[in-house]
Amino acid sequence: MTTTTSSPRTPEDDAVVRERSGRPISPDIAAVGPAAVPVTVPTSAVSPDAAAEDATDVVDTRAVGDLLDGRWREQRRASRDLALHPDFQRLPDQTVAEHRERVLWQLRELVSRSEVLRGFPREVGGGGDPGGNLAGFEELFLSDPSLQIKGGVQWGLFGSAVQHLGVPEQHATWLPGIMSLEVPGCFAMTEVGHGSDVSSIATTATYDPTTEEFVLHTPFPAARKEYIGNAALHGTAAVVFAQLVTEGRNQGVHALYVPIRQRGEDGELTFLPGVGGRDDGPKGGLNGVDNGQLWFDHVRVPRENLLRRYGEVAPDGTYSSPITSKGRRFFTMLGTLVQGRVSLGGAAVGVSKAALAIAVRYGDERRQFTGADEHREVTLLDYQRHQRRLLPLVARTYAAAFAQQGLLERFHEVFSGEHDDDESRQDLETLAAALKPTTTWLAMETLQESREACGGAGFMAENRLVTWRQDFDIYTTFEGDNNVLLQLVGKRLLTDYGKAMAKIDIAGAARFVAARAGDMALHRTPLRRAAQSVLDSGSKARSAGHLRDPEVQRELLEDRVETMVAGIASVLRDVKDAPAEQAAAVFNEHQDELIGAARAHAELLQWEAFTAALDAVPEGATRQVLTWLRDLYGLERIERNLAWYLVNGRLTAQRGRVVTGYINRLLARLRPHAVELVDAFGYTHEHLRAPIASGAERERQEEAAAQLRRRRALPERVAAT
Repeated sequence: MTTTTSSPRTPEDDAVVRERSGRPISPDIAAVGPAAVPVTVPTSAVSPDAAAEDATDVVDTRAVGDLLDGRWREQRRASRDLALHPDFQRLPDQTVAEHRERVLWQLRELVSRSEVLRGFPREVGGGGDPGGNLAGFEELFLSDPSLQIKGGVQWGLFGSAVQHLGVPEQHATWLPGIMSLEVPGCFAMTEVGHGSDVSSIATTATYDPTTEEFVLHTPFPAARKEYIGNAALHGTAAVVFAQLVTEGRNQGVHALYVPIRQRGEDGELTFLPGVGGRDDGPKGGLNGVDNGQLWFDHVRVPRENLLRRYGEVAPDGTYSSPITSKGRRFFTMLGTLVQGRVSLGGAAVGVSKAALAIAVRYGDERRQFTGADEHREVTLLDYQRHQRRLLPLVARTYAAAFAQQGLLERFHEVFSGEHDDDESRQDLETLAAALKPTTTWLAMETLQESREACGGAGFMAENRLVTWRQDFDIYTTFEGDNNVLLQLVGKRLLTDYGKAMAKIDIAGAARFVAARAGDMALHRTPLRRAAQSVLDSGSKARSAGHLRDPEVQRELLEDRVETMVAGIASVLRDVKDAPAEQAAAVFNEHQDELIGAARAHAELLQWEAFTAALDAVPEGATRQVLTWLRDLYGLERIERNLAWYLVNGRLTAQRGRVVTGYINRLLARLRPHAVELVDAFGYTHEHLRAPIASGAERERQEEAAAQLRRRRALPERVAAT
């Protein structure tokens, strides 16, 4: 085990973090860090043999910070620095009512700073920068996750629905009020009876050609809109999703712009006639957002209020759409709203970084139990178990951050119009559906482990871990339940697999069958095990070297995905002509495996993103440490699923033990750089506002150690008194 000692953390330490990250903090929070100087692209990211166990040079946290913050680092850091201003900090011990009003006030302050307009089109006063807009949004959790989510409801859901589902004249009419917060709004999609299954919502919008109006109606209580942000108090309009019925035919789910409240002479907001609702009250988190129910009793909405980019009703009731297929039209409409999934995943990466910055810094200072030196307690992070708890999470967070950057680039390409076609949109939707579950689950695991790693101090609200966990819990559910999203990814993998198989000619099919037979021979008979056992009987160093090879890691991660998808596809192919009930039952029997394949696919994407990022790091100590961290990510994922690799013959038990042994070696190598790796996240003590990450613990430890030294220097009788 590598043992380190270091001096107390001081304000100067945080200044070093800021300087290395390229972002000085100005008193008025207006300054942002300079744009990064491009780094040279060296050769491949092969893990070095590492003759020395540790890289002695300091990690370049500024360069790594630039790499992590990506293309829109300036927007990200400016948003991050809002948390330094008292006006944007969450106050302790607020009532729900006080919290809601403060968050609404903070949103108005964001408008006054033009912090929220860059994602809207330039022709309506926005910045035309969808990627930069989301990069900034992802950092708002540092101020208060309720501020982030209420802003997301207003501009990311309500405003984006008008922007992406409406036409230019509707943009000109409604977007200015939405952008300025003159019209606080709601995104009314989810119902009591249908959350993830949007196509089955029961609210109806029936067209009346005699008045050229839609009659919006909630037919029964389960059709009430539920958990709707801004619905309880502040919303004055809503984009309402309903089944559109005209000329006696249901044309599927469409969206309408619907006023829901009016302000009286006394200044109080009241529901418009026919509109009803209720306050959902206190929640498990995000209590600065006023969630509630909405329902409609034959509310008449002008025909012009149908958001008609993908479907329009003429005055006489004739329906028309540029997309003839109802199913394709529905998924195209939903696909335009993908930014919610993209931004939530980014926020989850951010809170994982912040939690680890707190836990690692605290673990580097906190001491418990004496070791070799009976007079000096051991730092928590020098214990292997503590390294096992936190350092793999650091590796996973790096991988998630790099993958999120790629997703954000894809999002910007589509929504800026750079690469906006059906294939690009489908790829974006699949990528978002794969990464949002992995990053939000990572956030929950990281917050819990960080809380436990900080002991009782981690449970104190002032250190923010428990409140973040409460707020981020729901991120795994909204904008698509994680398991439902992964099932969508799994179906896409099956579809792509089927298309690939369909393109294989007879000779190719014969080769494929032979390859699969060979695969069975290699992995399911003693021949492969015997051969590998011979190899495994050699040097363990050679085995570890084999695992350090990125191509070996990629092959192991890819093989798991491909094998799982191929196995499910084979089973489903056998029932493709069976009765619907039988086919559904077989699919259900393999649903968990399909979701597992989708999750494995997401982890492969993150590993590939991490590996690609290494190419932007020059040779040297920084690249060495990041390569070790990438190896830790890949091998920890393999170790986590070691049962699969053993059962399917991909690894022997002996090689499996080598995986675990090499992970432990990586932990020891990374230990001296743990604080540097989290410093690169760019969160100073002022950003985090967590006393245990301020250096106070190290000062307390040094004070106690000094007192004990003085006591030992005294005669025994005097010390006893």
